[in-house]
Amino acid sequence: MGERNKALINTCSSSGVRPAMADLPYPPIQVRGRNQTYADLLGIDYCGQVSELTAVAQYINNESRISWEKCSTAKILLSIAMAEMMHLQKLGGLIILLGGNLDYTAKQRNGKRRMWTPEYLVLPEQLKKMLLQGIEGERETIRQYEMHIKMIDDDCVNAVLERIIIDEEYHIMLLQTLLHEC
Repeated sequence: MGERNKALINTCSSSGVRPAMADLPYPPIQVRGRNQTYADLLGIDYCGQVSELTAVAQYINNESRISWEKCSTAKILLSIAMAEMMHLQKLGGLIILLGGNLDYTAKQRNGKRRMWTPEYLVLPEQLKKMLLQGIEGERETIRQYEMHIKMIDDDCVNAVLERIIIDEEYHIMLLQTLLHEC
């Protein structure tokens, strides 16, 4: 058989990869009462431009693109994506309890709802740019959560958001470490 017929194999295994999360429990998923305004704010965190859904899609895409040549880095990106999926699940639970819908739309400032789109993704080709974009995305997410905490008067919801911020800060540290190794 010629070279053309050889199979290409990605030997980077995701076996054993665990979510990149702080070793702290999450508060219970509960709310003080139904509140559509709060559900709409969390909808932005769930599936807006700066959101957990965007982060999951971006980290999984980046992980897939680099796993051939940077397996250890790819595994860390996958572990971050897994943590973002956990955040997505927790936000979804809060949104439902608050009386909102999980329809992949977020209420915009103009009052209209916009469905999540892959146009929200930033997909740099170079690893260093991927990591820098990831760090900036985590920082934007933290700023957005902090703003929403100030707008939400529900200690149960805010406790979950504060716990998620701890993971996002951990992700920044992991990404900065990877950046210094580039």
